[in-house]
Amino acid sequence: MLSKEGINFLYLDITENMLNLKTFLKYRDVNEVFEIPKKENRVGLPCIVINKGEKIIIGEPTLDELNFIKS
Repeated sequence: MLSKEGINFLYLDITENMLNLKTFLKYRDVNEVFEIPKKENRVGLPCIVINKGEKIIIGEPTLDELNFIKS
């Protein structure tokens, strides 16, 4: 979806290495957007982290969220 909309992104697989996992957990442990997934014993993936945590989107982004990414 991001490619289709012409949005540049970097894909990271948290199972690829420890650094990717620790980076994700750092966001997950402090960002309130993950509160519901954590209460439901879910991880909160897939997610999109924009500009080092400026905004985090869990799941597929909406059109409004895509417009935020583009700007």
